[in-house]
Amino acid sequence: MYKGTRITSIVALALLASALPGACGGGSDDIAVTGEVCERKDADEATEFLKRVGCAADFEALASEPVDASLPGARSVKVVLDQADQNALYFQNSVLYKIHYDFVSSHLSGDALPLVPPLAEFNATEYFTPDRRFVLGAATHYEGPDVWALELSPYDTASADMIATLFRAVKAASFFGSKLAFHPTSEAVAAEAKKLPSDIPVISTGDLYAGIDYQPLSLGTAVGRLHFAKAADLDSEYLSHQDIAVLDQVPNDISVVQGIITEEFQTPLSHVNVLSQNRRTPNMGLRNAMSHPDLLALKDKLVELTAGPSSWSVREVTEAEAEAFWEAHKPTPVTLPELDLTVTDLRDIEEVTPEPAEGESLRDAIKKSVLAFGGKAAHYSILARTPEVPIQKAFAIPVYYYDLFMKQNKFYVQIDAMLADPKFTTDAATRDEQLKALRDAMKSAPIDAEFQELLKAKMEADYPGRPMRFRSSTNSEDLDGFPCAGCYDSKTGDPADWADVEDAIRKVYASAWQLRTFDERTYYGIDHRSIGMALLVHPNFPDEEANGVAATNNPFDTAGVQPAFYVNVQTGGDVEVVAPPAGVTNEAFLYFFSQPNQPVTYLSRSSLMPEGQAVLSAAQVHQLGVALDAIHARFSPAYGPAAGNTGWYALEVDFKFDDDANPDEPPTLYIKQARPYPGRGAASEAP
Repeated sequence: MYKGTRITSIVALALLASALPGACGGGSDDIAVTGEVCERKDADEATEFLKRVGCAADFEALASEPVDASLPGARSVKVVLDQADQNALYFQNSVLYKIHYDFVSSHLSGDALPLVPPLAEFNATEYFTPDRRFVLGAATHYEGPDVWALELSPYDTASADMIATLFRAVKAASFFGSKLAFHPTSEAVAAEAKKLPSDIPVISTGDLYAGIDYQPLSLGTAVGRLHFAKAADLDSEYLSHQDIAVLDQVPNDISVVQGIITEEFQTPLSHVNVLSQNRRTPNMGLRNAMSHPDLLALKDKLVELTAGPSSWSVREVTEAEAEAFWEAHKPTPVTLPELDLTVTDLRDIEEVTPEPAEGESLRDAIKKSVLAFGGKAAHYSILARTPEVPIQKAFAIPVYYYDLFMKQNKFYVQIDAMLADPKFTTDAATRDEQLKALRDAMKSAPIDAEFQELLKAKMEADYPGRPMRFRSSTNSEDLDGFPCAGCYDSKTGDPADWADVEDAIRKVYASAWQLRTFDERTYYGIDHRSIGMALLVHPNFPDEEANGVAATNNPFDTAGVQPAFYVNVQTGGDVEVVAPPAGVTNEAFLYFFSQPNQPVTYLSRSSLMPEGQAVLSAAQVHQLGVALDAIHARFSPAYGPAAGNTGWYALEVDFKFDDDANPDEPPTLYIKQARPYPGRGAASEAP
C-alpha cells in the first residue's frame, strides 16, 4: 500500500528519537537525535502546553491540523506570548485547545495574572488593539516544501514590533528556530510584514503553494479500477461508474466515477469537485499523477483510494472486496416529486417562489416552486427579493412547455424505446449514440406556435430588442443533495432573428439528454421520465469585465473557527472559471468579511492580469462580500442554522461584473445564481 506523505519527516524523527537512549521516552541525558533536547520526559503523558519545543516529538505531542486547511500537508501548534508576564511564551496543545482563548482562559487567568475577559471582549482586544495583553500566532510545518512558518490570524492587526517579538521568542524556544520564516496570511498582514527587520525571513502563500504536491478537495474513501486517461479524450473515452480516474488536467465535467485524481490542481468550486462532493467520492490533485510510480504500478487494477485532509493512500484490493464496497455504498435512490404542469404563464422572477405561507418553511416554498419552475429559477426568485443582492431582471418559462414539446414531438416514446433496450442500458457507446440521435432530433423539432406567440409578446413588452439568455432550470439540479453542477446547458437567442431564439430553447431542452447528465441521474436512481426543464430567462451578458464563483463559507475550515467567503474570479468572460484552460490561473482568495478589518488572503493570482494587479478592486471585493453575506443569511432558513442545520453550511454563488448598463461607471456586480454547496466531506466518511 502507498501512503502519500504529510509529516513524514517529523514522524520519522520522533520515532527515531523515541528509540534512542536518552530520548523523550525516558533516559538519563534527555538528548535526542541531531542534538535536540526534548522537553517532555514521558512520551505517553498528556501535555497541556510547553514553554519550549525541543524536538520533533514535542511538536507532534502538541500539533493539530491548522484551523484553515487551504494549504494542505501541514501541522500546526498555536503559540501565546503573554506581554503581562515578561513576554512568557507558551506552545499550547492545539488538539485539546483548538483556539487561543480556550487555552489562555484555562491557564493564564487569575492567581498572579490578570483575568482573561469573556470571549467576545477577548476577540475584540487581543487581535485588534495595540495595547493588547497577548500576541497570538501559530507555528506551522508544511511538509511538502519543508517550511516552518510563524503565522497570525488573517485579521490580526499586530504591529511589526509585536510580530518581531513573537518571532524571536518562538525562534529561540524551538528546535526548528533556524529554519523559521514568517508567513503573512492576508494582504493586511503582508503590508505590516514589509516593516519587519531584515533578519526575519518572509515567505508568501504562493511560495508555499508551489512546494505542495497534494491537494485534498473532496475527502473520503472509494474502491474502483484505476483508469488513466487524458481529460481531452473524455468526449470519446467512456468511463465506468466503477473506475477511479487519473487525469492529466481538470475536465469541465465527468461521468460518474468512484474517485478522481488530477495532475493539475483544481479549484474547490469546479464542477468536477462539486459533483464529487455531492457523490461523496474522493477527489484530489496530485502533481505528476500520470507518472507517479505508485499509481502506475496499480494501473487498471482494483484499488482502494483514500483522500484525507492532509494525506492520501492507495492499495490494491480483491474483486470480492470491491463488490462488497460497491454494494455497501450504493447511493440512496432519488425520487423526484411529480411535476406541476398546471402552471402555464411566463412569470416574472419575483413571483416564482412566493414568501412562505404561515406554517410553511422557506425550504418548503422552494420545493413547491421547483415543481413548476425548476431549481435555478426557484432560487433566483429568492435572490430577486433579497436586499443588497443585485440581479438581472428576469422571468421564468415553466416546465409545462418542455413537457408539451416532448409530447408533441413524441420524444417520450423514443426515450421509452431506448430505456427498454438492454444494449442501451449496458453499453456506453450505444447509449452515447442513441442519446445524440435524440438530441439532434430535438434541436430540429417544431416548438408549439401558441407558446412562441406568448414568448414573443413577453420579450417585446419587457425586453425589446435584447438578446436573451435561456438557462436550464430543472427539477434535478441546484437542489440540496443533488446540485448536478454543470449538468445542463444555457444558450443565447437574439429576437432580431426569431429562429435564433427557437434554436436556443431547443438546444437547452436537448441538454437534458447528454450522456454524462443521463448517467448522473442513473447513478442516483432517478426516473428519467420524471425530469422537467423550465427556463430562467434574462438579458445576456455579452462582454462582462469579470466572472466568478464563490462559496458563502470557508471550505477549508468546516469547524467554523475562521469563517470567510471563498472566491474564484477571472478577468473577462472568455475563460471558464470552474475549469480554466491549461496554463491559466484564476484569482482565488478568502475574504474574512465578518472581521472588523475584513482582510483578504490571496491563494492565487490571475495569470491574465499584469503582475501585482488583482482582478477585483477593494471596492468590488467589498460589494461582493455584502451580497454574499446577504445570500448566506437569506437562505439559512432553507439550508442553514435557521433551519436547524447544525453542520457546515454554504451556498455556491455565480457572479459577474459588467459595465454594459453604464459604460462610464465602474463595472457593476450581478449575481447569476445561488445553490447549496455540499462542502469537503470528512476524512472518516465513506462516499
